[in-house]
Amino acid sequence: MGTIKDFIKHHYRHFNAAVVVDAAEAYDKFLNDGNKMMVTLAGAMSTAELGLSLAEMIRQDKVHAITCTAANLEEDIFNLVAHDHYVRVPHYRQLSPDDEVALLKKGLNRVTDTTIPEEEAMRRIEKQIIKLWKRADDKGERFFHYEYVYQMIREGMLKEFYQIDPKDSWVVAACEKNLPIWTPGTEDSTLGNIFVALTRGRGQNYYGENIKNINIIKSGLEQMSALIDWYLENTKEKLVGFFQIGGGIAGDFPICVVPLIQQDLKVNCKLWGYFCQISDSTTSYGSYSGAVPNEKITWGKLDVTTPRFVIESDATIVAPLIFAYVLNQ
Repeated sequence: MGTIKDFIKHHYRHFNAAVVVDAAEAYDKFLNDGNKMMVTLAGAMSTAELGLSLAEMIRQDKVHAITCTAANLEEDIFNLVAHDHYVRVPHYRQLSPDDEVALLKKGLNRVTDTTIPEEEAMRRIEKQIIKLWKRADDKGERFFHYEYVYQMIREGMLKEFYQIDPKDSWVVAACEKNLPIWTPGTEDSTLGNIFVALTRGRGQNYYGENIKNINIIKSGLEQMSALIDWYLENTKEKLVGFFQIGGGIAGDFPICVVPLIQQDLKVNCKLWGYFCQISDSTTSYGSYSGAVPNEKITWGKLDVTTPRFVIESDATIVAPLIFAYVLNQ
């Protein structure tokens, strides 16, 4: 019983626990067969510091692309530069509305039991990324949202602020591997909100000038088009799997690229070759996040032969265990 993998194989024998083993073994086999894996991140996985395990998965080529909320992209970087200023609130269930107001006045934005410090995290990143947005605006250049984040990392704009080991940042690991990161709904994030404000005159007061061209961040539709190219290129000879953490747009956006290619573009392509979702969302009328994988067969996303797993549990507990299993830890 010397490893996490051994522990899981010995103790996780039934119900959701057994599916953890089945999904991990299938993930491992899928990669050993030469295939690639897309990981999708919803919820607040970065604030939960999933980078502690996900970063190593990326470094060891166990993950080949990421789709996440823009909040998860930025919150990994917030943690990178402001970790020491985060405040944990273990008694969050007992907080009154007045307690919440007190946190607001301190600039502490609460995510369950953790608060993100606005000044040290959000404003620190804001000051750096605005330089890149302005540079692109002046040059008439356009990039995807994640490419601006990669520019910050590669140009050393954040190094002086690091408060964790960068090896524990999944975004830094993804940058080093040059993984594509799709962030559908970029506007639903702190940096997305700041960017829009800058295009509407906010920057004149703070920085002397604004962003003139709102299109310097490529749109979600352009992201989908880029995903088509990536998917077709990476399924020429092998398959791409789908490992989904949580639900929402982070999972809904990328999985529909297959029916888009086949049904709308009228180009033949392979279906997703593996599917696993970790979610505590229950199946109910109209709930896509809680739907069983078989429903995706009817939409032309998965095949009857696709290995399919649903683990109804807390992803902050389950995902690191699966990653440890795949990493043979």
